[in-house]
Amino acid sequence: MSEPAEPRFHEPGARWRTVALGPVLCVVVLAVELLTGPVVHWVSLPVIALVLSGFAYVTVVAARRHVSVELTAATLRLGTEELPLEEIDAVLPPADPRAREPERWETARPLGELSNVPRGRTAVGLRLRGGALVRAWARDHERLRSELGTVLAERTDPPLL
Repeated sequence: MSEPAEPRFHEPGARWRTVALGPVLCVVVLAVELLTGPVVHWVSLPVIALVLSGFAYVTVVAARRHVSVELTAATLRLGTEELPLEEIDAVLPPADPRAREPERWETARPLGELSNVPRGRTAVGLRLRGGALVRAWARDHERLRSELGTVLAERTDPPLL
């Protein structure tokens, strides 16, 4: 069995440290209550911390599964969808934000199982073999576009002798 290829580009979708924000906030509230007043919520603050952590945990797991991006030498994975790089014919130029009409790729199907490009991400147009247009996406879309261009150029360049 071969080892997984080293990713050239990776965005996790969400970070685990988000789960700790609720408990940290509750500790701050507890410290303020201890320093300023006679009422300290010894029972409710831990319960609130657990509830906030639970919601954050579910959100982080979902984001890491459905909004993560990984580019290796062989595949581009967006969420749960993997696209072999052999299927990508070209990385399309960025859209002009001042254009009156959107580029054709801006209305194409987004990769991944989501119905649209996730919030906080920017689309990157791709032309697949056979002429179909799709949208890849990432927070750092410029780096994804650059890495995709590099990988595709390496694929098409003949080896040096």
